[in-house]
Formats: sequence, C-alpha cells, structure tokens
Amino acid sequence: MARPDELVFAPLGGVGEIGMNLSVYGLGNRQQRAWLAVDLGVSFGDEEHLPGIDLIMPDISFLEKERKNLMGLVLTHAHEDHFGAIIDLWPKLKCPIYATQFSAALFEAKCAAERNAPDIPVTVVPSGGRVDVGPFNVEFIPVAHSIPEAHALAIHTEAGTVLHTGDWKIDPTPTLGSPTDEKRLRELGEEGLLALIGDSTNAVRDGRSPSEAEVARTIIDLVKSAKGRVAVTTFASNVARIKAVADAARAADREVVVVGRAMERVVQVARETGYLDGVQNFRSPEVYGHLPQDKVLALCTGSQGEPRAALARIANDDHPEITLNRGDSVIFSSRTIPGNEKAVGSIMNNLVLQGVEIITDRDHLVHVSGHPRRDELRDLIAWTKPQLLIPVHGEALHLHEHAKLARAAGVPPRAGLPQRRPRQARPRRSRNRR
Repeated sequence: MARPDELVFAPLGGVGEIGMNLSVYGLGNRQQRAWLAVDLGVSFGDEEHLPGIDLIMPDISFLEKERKNLMGLVLTHAHEDHFGAIIDLWPKLKCPIYATQFSAALFEAKCAAERNAPDIPVTVVPSGGRVDVGPFNVEFIPVAHSIPEAHALAIHTEAGTVLHTGDWKIDPTPTLGSPTDEKRLRELGEEGLLALIGDSTNAVRDGRSPSEAEVARTIIDLVKSAKGRVAVTTFASNVARIKAVADAARAADREVVVVGRAMERVVQVARETGYLDGVQNFRSPEVYGHLPQDKVLALCTGSQGEPRAALARIANDDHPEITLNRGDSVIFSSRTIPGNEKAVGSIMNNLVLQGVEIITDRDHLVHVSGHPRRDELRDLIAWTKPQLLIPVHGEALHLHEHAKLARAAGVPPRAGLPQRRPRQARPRRSRNRR
C-alpha cells in the first residue's frame, strides 16, 4: 500500500535525449495524486532523420488524463527545449503557469509573434522567491546558464525536498545576471535533501566549463583586430553573449546591426527587463550598407544553419540588406547542436567561397557551454548532500556517466536507460523569419 504522502517523479521528455524537457512530480497515493509539471519544451527535427518535421513535442496524454489533478506548470528558464511546446500543448492542459520575469516576458513576445496564439496567462515569481502550487512549495534558486534568469527549483513537500536543477553551471564571473547561488544550495544540503534531479549534458567532460567573461575578452580581441566587416552569430537567447558582442563593437568603434527577427525579439525583451541597461542602441539592417566596412558589426541569427535565418541568406547571397565579401569575418559564437552539422557546414562552405574568414570555437574561445562539467557536478553533490540522484537531460551515455560520478561521490543513483516513448511531431511550416 502506497503511503499517503508518497512523492513520485516521472520524466515525460528530456531523458535519453537532449531537448523536449517535461518532468512531472506527484504527491499522494495511487488513488489520488496532485501533479506538478516542470518545463514543456521541444526538440527539433532534421531532414536526414525526420524529413518535413519542424518540431517534436512530448506526449502529454498522461497529463491530459490527470488534468483535474495538475496543479500547475513551472518553468526553469526560457530556452525552446524547456518552454517551446507551451503554445501548442497548453490548450490541452489549461493549468496555471509560473515563471520569473524574463521568462514570462520572452514567452509573451513569442506568443505575440505567433499567428493565432492562445491567450496564456503566466504568474510572475521573483528570482529567489517561492510559490505554493497545490501541495508543492516551489522555490526559484538562481543558477548561471546561457540565458537570463535560469533557476533550479527546490520543490518542498511533506514527503521531503527535491532539487530539480534545470540547466545550470558554476560561473563565478558571469557577465550578466547572478551566479549560481552556492549559499542557498548549501543550506538545502544542511536542511536535508531527498533527491537531486540533475542536468547530465556535460557529464562526459572533465574539469569545469569556462566563464562567459573569458568569451567576452576573446570576442573583444577578435573584433578589434578585424579589418573588414564582422558578423557574429550566436543563440538569440544568450543575452550575455549579445552584451559581449555590443561591448566588443563599442571597443572597436563599430555600430551593431541586428539581423533576424528572433534576435530582434530577444534584444527588445532584454531591454524591457533591464538586462541591456547601459548598452548602446543597435541599428536596423537598412543602415548596414551605408556604414564603412570597418565601422559595422552584424549580429545575426542562424548559428544552427536554419535555412530561413539571417546567416543562411547572407551565405547564399540572398539577403536584401546584408552582404559579406573577401576580407570580412564571421564569428560563430555557438556550438553546433548534434544533427545540425551538415546545415552549418554548408553555410560555412558558402562563406569561405565568398572569401570570408570563419572563426569558431575550434580556433578561439568564442563559446562556452551553459552546462556543468564533472567537477561542477561533484561540487553540487557536495553542497546539497542528496540521499539519491536521478540523472536527466542527456542521452544514454550522459546519464550513465552522471550516475557513475554520483556513485563515486557516495550518492546512490536511481537511473535506468529510458525506453523510447511516442512523441508528437509537428510538420514543418513557414516561420516567416528573416
């Protein structure tokens, strides 16, 4: 017979894969449980394995059946693999949504840009704040990541406290936002932590992830030494990287031209929420051709080879305002997500044929991961002292290595290789992106 205060965890996405994150926590017994959902993200199709498929979403049929017992959806942060499925799937759930200010603002902007998006209210919770969601008391603990206001969630229940890390790293010198709140995480360890549900993305990598401050210094050096036009492409949501590019442009006496609607949207939200206070105003693409070659920097979407994004159109000489020529430079301040190698390689090849110099993280420290390497994972275990650890957010190898690391640190892991689950695929459709 299950205990009345039994706490259960079930990943409906984001385990055995990178992306499509959806986790649920249940409190109660087998006959009656209250449920809390954490994140509702997508993964992306590719032409080789899923031709014609744009987005892949988790199967929420279980939550649909438990809809009356679903207390709410809490967002750790505003990356697409954590909140990209909400517009499509929320109408089937219609539960309350809780997020901090930047995530809520970016979601509102995303809805405004989506044709016929439903009206989806979001309750804003302050960073470091707590909110009661049914029998769950959820605490938002700031962590460093590659987007503003990423948070680990301490889920407090009568059966114990669980730490759901979301995406995180330890960065003592972030260029934007708060560092990971070591003090509060240590306090959780002293108070007693039932389980750590932990990010496994970089569990195969030794050492520590470098700091955003190191990347910022590298980008400044590269931009200052460039002779012709410079274009930088990065993940649009990485506001710290956008700020670093702006600082580099200012140091080199260049104007920043923002190219691509996703980038424009994030810049607008970042300014509205104060994350680009003190950063110079950016220019629109129409100005690009009127600026001297050594006085312009184009900040572009398309780091993952998206065919309709700005950089692909530039590489194909198909953009109405932006061109690059021999002697110009493109900095790929990003990593290529597995599955996108062919598309990114095609863009690089086209740029090289135009005589453009390509700069990537193979040559310079122009990108760092937002996820923890093995020493950071060990630190978190030492701080929080969990009774058990459940690796999530990773493919089979990542989960396996995270479990081995936990076992070596004296924490019993609870993990098995996940079975393949059905997903919902959305056919590709025009995004009308520049």
